[in-house]
Amino acid sequence: MTASPPTFPLPDAVATGALGARLGRVLRSGDVVLLHGDLGMGKTTLARGMIAALCGVDDAPSPTYTLVQSYDTDTGDWLFHADLYRIEAEGELVELGLDDAFDGAICLIEWPDRLGRHVPERRLDLHLKQDGDGRIAQISAIGEWGDQLANV
Repeated sequence: MTASPPTFPLPDAVATGALGARLGRVLRSGDVVLLHGDLGMGKTTLARGMIAALCGVDDAPSPTYTLVQSYDTDTGDWLFHADLYRIEAEGELVELGLDDAFDGAICLIEWPDRLGRHVPERRLDLHLKQDGDGRIAQISAIGEWGDQLANV
């Protein structure tokens, strides 16, 4: 019997950022987090929590228009935050440097449905959904994660 993925209630933006910070503390170079959810579900807020925990940047800009924001973490790793909402064809992904990022960075990817055949085999799929006035987050670890997520 397969256990259901862990679910986290997110009553507000503060709780969403806090979950991001908890996740950020366990991420390492080569980890990929795919942030799924409709517009306004809190994908960027969650990513900002991870960026704050890893890089000390408290108000990271959304990559909606730049498509990619890059950071150095406090441990010297590279963090790659991409918003693929405006990507219309898989060929555009090459220009963003995703292959290099997947190989050596911590990657936070909003709108991962645009990745097509480029979805990494090892990843966290994080789904944000409406739950009354708040949100709910469900995290699925795909590939080997060991006990890396035990303390989230």
